[in-house]
Amino acid sequence: MTVFQAIVMGVIQGLSEFLPISSSAHLALTPWLLGWPAPGLAFDVALHLGTLIALVWFFWQEWITLARAFFSILRKRSLETESERRVAFVVVATIPGAIAGYLLQDYAKTIFRTPALTGLMLMVMGAILWLVDRAARQDRGITNMTWRDAILIGLAQMFAIVPGVSRSGSTITAGRALGLTREAAAVFSFLLSLPIITAAVVFEGRHAIENGITAPLVAGVIASAVSGWLAISVLLKFISRNSYGVFALYRLIIGGAVLALAFYRG
Repeated sequence: MTVFQAIVMGVIQGLSEFLPISSSAHLALTPWLLGWPAPGLAFDVALHLGTLIALVWFFWQEWITLARAFFSILRKRSLETESERRVAFVVVATIPGAIAGYLLQDYAKTIFRTPALTGLMLMVMGAILWLVDRAARQDRGITNMTWRDAILIGLAQMFAIVPGVSRSGSTITAGRALGLTREAAAVFSFLLSLPIITAAVVFEGRHAIENGITAPLVAGVIASAVSGWLAISVLLKFISRNSYGVFALYRLIIGGAVLALAFYRG
């Protein structure tokens, strides 16, 4: 993989990780569409380091608050403040996705990455996102979340193991279905991404550097970090005034094109 290809992949990872359009789908499909060598899951995970940097960078004040709340929980063994409850919700919502990732990791590297399945899931989740966002009420902020909300959003995150579903797409859709505002659903989705991305980088990232830290690898991570920060900033501003409809439409168009091309190529 050249530096240019790595930068393109990094930008795609950074933009698509936080937008509800499936980063895994775009990383799997881009080499397939452009005829580039497939970098593999290990390189994809390395790019997640960039989005992890973006996540910590954008929400650094929130992470300091949540870290203090976490240690407060360990000390008091109780949940008294809003920040402490939010930490607990993130932990609870992470468990289902972690279990799915551990049990289905072999499928994630092989069967789940087929273009036809990816295209189909892009379309299916695009339709679900549009319907839910259109029909759901929008009267609950992140401070009004309950244990039930955390568990259901966590269960929704399990399906993100399949490229095309989208981790942010599944969790945002679940949050909207539960009546969270568009911004609240996005913010909780972003917070929930930290433990999952961190775990992926820690446990799988070593495979990306088996051949050394190369220029393409570094370029891809930097591109992912910068574009990831921009994606978070743009999405939060966009959904404060607009619906998720444009992302649903994008998923339907891209998914349909992928299915058509997969059928054409046989």
